[in-house]
Amino acid sequence: MRITPLAVSAVSLLCILNGGCSGLFYSSARPEQTYYLRAPPAAAADLPPTAARGAPGSPPALAASLRVGHPLADPGLDSSHIMLVQADHRMNFYAGSRWPGPAADVIEALAVETLRASGAWRSVEDSTSPFPSDYLLQVAVRRFEADYTSGGTVPEVHVTLDCILGRREGRDVLATFLASGAALAAANRLSEVVSAFERAAGAALGSLSQQAQQAVRAAAERAATERAAQNEDRPPSLSRHGQ
Repeated sequence: MRITPLAVSAVSLLCILNGGCSGLFYSSARPEQTYYLRAPPAAAADLPPTAARGAPGSPPALAASLRVGHPLADPGLDSSHIMLVQADHRMNFYAGSRWPGPAADVIEALAVETLRASGAWRSVEDSTSPFPSDYLLQVAVRRFEADYTSGGTVPEVHVTLDCILGRREGRDVLATFLASGAALAAANRLSEVVSAFERAAGAALGSLSQQAQQAVRAAAERAATERAAQNEDRPPSLSRHGQ
């Protein structure tokens, strides 16, 4: 049988495609790992709610609800990559690993869990909740990275949260504050770096929880003082018998 040049070309192309397909879906790259962080344990988590809130010396629970807005993230941090910074202002990330979601989503979930575990609020809602709240907490993620700029062999993890707390009604700002945490990794291994992230985030979120409570309590005390002063300045009312 005579084979035409066109048929030879077709057969050759078929052989090339078959050979290429044999390794098309094969990769020697390591599978990507996903790491998660846990919220810091609350001091009252091991106690019943009534005992924890009513323990001697502990402040009373706030009769208020709080909503955590979806956090904002500085440029370069709004990613699911585990970010790191190096000398000469270089930003990078660990290859083959990531968080379960963008850093803003991770911080929101951890903040809600931390505030709920504190037992100080009537309720704590996330940014998607349909229920109204008394107070709003807006968080901006300023730092959420492993820092190699000190020149050491292991990084120091920094987590810095810029917070604004205000009333939902009227949008009055009660307080602005920074909540930060830092932790040195035990070794230059990703598992140890993630553990340092968890410790640093736990310190920052613990500070966030305490400062938010203090701001609301201080606002309530100021309001009570103002009401008392107004009552003192108000002239006494006369009864009908006195008239």
